Amino acid sequence: MMLTKSEVEIMEVLWKEGRPLTSSDIINLSENRTWKKSYVHLLLNSLLSKDMIAVVGFVKTTKNYARTFDVKISKEEYSVNQFTNMRSFKETDIPKIVAALIDKTDNDEIFNELEAMIEKRKENVSKSKNES
Repeated sequence: MMLTKSEVEIMEVLWKEGRPLTSSDIINLSENRTWKKSYVHLLLNSLLSKDMIAVVGFVKTTKNYARTFDVKISKEEYSVNQFTNMRSFKETDIPKIVAALIDKTDNDEIFNELEAMIEKRKENVSKSKNES
């Protein structure tokens, strides 16, 4: 799913906060505080129609109630979808993509975490093959 720059900005606010937010919260927490409330509502409705966010509740604000919105997809899942939905993407591109990401860090903890994830995935794949 392709998002506009403004839709990504809304998603970034929701991902960063990690909790349901009202449209007013989103405006107040956004770097782009010049957005009009009507524009934010258009963006939220677009994200709802793209199934990127959901209405998860209501909160009382002065005399009215405001909907609260939360993400339905993590930032990591969205990023992976961007790679895998490219027309030219092939499964054989994964090592190159991971290598490019690894080149962005010198953090040993990240390397250890990646190694542990790979080992765990290898074990799960082996178990699945053996059960078949």
